[in-house]
Amino acid sequence: MAETIKIAVCDDEKNIRTYLVSLIKKQGGECGITEYASADAYLSDGKEHDIIFLDIEMGGSGAGLDGMGLARHIRGMEAQKQPIIIFVTGYEKYVYDAFDVGAFQYLVKPVDEQKFAEVFGRAAGQIVSDAEQRKKKLVIQYGGEGKAIPLNDIYYMESRNHNIILYLKDGSMEYYAKIGDLEEELEGQFYRIHRGYLINLFHVEGYDKTEVRMANGVPCFVGGGFQGEKIKKGWHCGSAVYPCQYRDRIKGLAEAGEYGEIEDYIRRMDETMQELEYKYVTGN
Repeated sequence: MAETIKIAVCDDEKNIRTYLVSLIKKQGGECGITEYASADAYLSDGKEHDIIFLDIEMGGSGAGLDGMGLARHIRGMEAQKQPIIIFVTGYEKYVYDAFDVGAFQYLVKPVDEQKFAEVFGRAAGQIVSDAEQRKKKLVIQYGGEGKAIPLNDIYYMESRNHNIILYLKDGSMEYYAKIGDLEEELEGQFYRIHRGYLINLFHVEGYDKTEVRMANGVPCFVGGGFQGEKIKKGWHCGSAVYPCQYRDRIKGLAEAGEYGEIEDYIRRMDETMQELEYKYVTGN
């Protein structure tokens, strides 16, 4: 049985909320929809959601947060499950800010039904994929019995004295295994940055030419032959950023004939990515 997708519609205009809810229901599937008229209402409810449709210029009361402020607040909530954020706004000028908070997509009002269906389909597909990933486990022999450890509970692995140490969310475990075998078994989500380290790309917070910084605050040192591009391609991060969003934003600007905006947008992307890139010269 398919899991229910939990969706929030956050907009201070009731007619817009009603319209978005109707579009969501047209997509079919099991969805639980909650409406919020303000950022404060969303935060005070305290629920976790898979997707949030968020108006950028939504007015706030009390805390005074608009939609962008709410998005930044959500991204700063490290202990909470991060939702896919889809901005719905009447203004295209916020596209760069949307990039900064890792929004999945940027829909301009009035929302086109076909475009909405396309974006919703991709977002729902991403949620299903993430759910399947969370179910994946590493089966090991530990203490004379078999244990199944969810892959997303593992920050990284270290090879030491012919054993493997698993660094987990709730401690560590050491058992006999070969890191080369684990590298082959876990290819895709884990990447070997050093002959002694295998890291979970889902928990990478940043990297440079000497180390990779993990979400638990521990740096893992890189070795010769390290390829930052491989981390970038598989890097999920905690900000729910998906590679296709950049393509779609550029495509949207092209359809609107905003070629100067495209050039500026790509420049902004380049500036951001430069912080992650470097060239490693071995001298061989």
